[in-house]
Amino acid sequence: MSVFTPVSTEELSAWLDRYAVGRLVGLQGISGGVQNSNFFVTTTLGRYVLTLFEAIPRAELPFYLHLMAHLARHGLPVPAPIADRDNEYLGTLSGRPAALVRRLSGRSEMTPGASHCARVGAMLAGLHLAGLSYGRRQDNPRGAAWRDAAAARVRPFLPADEQALLDAELAFQARVAYDRLPQGVIHADLFRDNVLWDDGHIGGVIDFYFAGHDALLFDVAVTANDWCTTPGGELDTSRAGALLAAYHAERPFEAAERDGWPAMLRGAALRFWLSRAEDFHLPKAGEMVLVKPPAEYRDILRRHIAAPHSLPI
Repeated sequence: MSVFTPVSTEELSAWLDRYAVGRLVGLQGISGGVQNSNFFVTTTLGRYVLTLFEAIPRAELPFYLHLMAHLARHGLPVPAPIADRDNEYLGTLSGRPAALVRRLSGRSEMTPGASHCARVGAMLAGLHLAGLSYGRRQDNPRGAAWRDAAAARVRPFLPADEQALLDAELAFQARVAYDRLPQGVIHADLFRDNVLWDDGHIGGVIDFYFAGHDALLFDVAVTANDWCTTPGGELDTSRAGALLAAYHAERPFEAAERDGWPAMLRGAALRFWLSRAEDFHLPKAGEMVLVKPPAEYRDILRRHIAAPHSLPI
């Protein structure tokens, strides 16, 4: 969560008059992430996170905000959005669509063990099950159409061997029948820095602004690629086994998902190789912007191609 658009305390104080959250006490920009402008906001009545949306079309934002409200009502530890005095979640600040959500407790665990992965797997299954009753629908914004467009944008910046890898994987993924797998709402970005831990328990799951409707197994693969991968790009069997077993205990995998697991791991790696390559080669201007190296997910993709994994269930 980066800062592209600055916000002054004067602007924010006036904006908060529309909310029943008290008076502004503190404002701090958040330097992690890559898509929106985010700030920690402290008031006389609580702690919140303010997000200014830099690229997501305003018409798409209610999907994400109402999704978080839906999941919070189902008991999941997600940042519930705060409604203003007109009972609206979405407002405008500094010329950008803006929303205020409750700040959750805890901090990220960047060196997780098998027990962390098991809790994440169970939580992700719960999120998927709760999402089945969510009434709104919006396609995965980083699905097949985005994948092909992003590949065309970054391909000229890649060396010949990476262009060949990209072309081959695009052709492979075009043959994968994502729509034949169980579908639903996916988080699509459940990385270690988007889960907050509080005394060994999950205190929060944040950053739902890549969520959408897609194969649930793709979401599991995105999560496993980050939580269960070694520095060399291989899946750690202990952590992956713990994550998948805990997920399976809550939402059992279907036969088609067992068959599709190797392709989902590759598709999830391709998605983040492309997005990181685009951020690296075509960066956005900003005040505080975090750009993550694309080579990590290029190497994870290569590992999955060289050594396919099966679901250990």
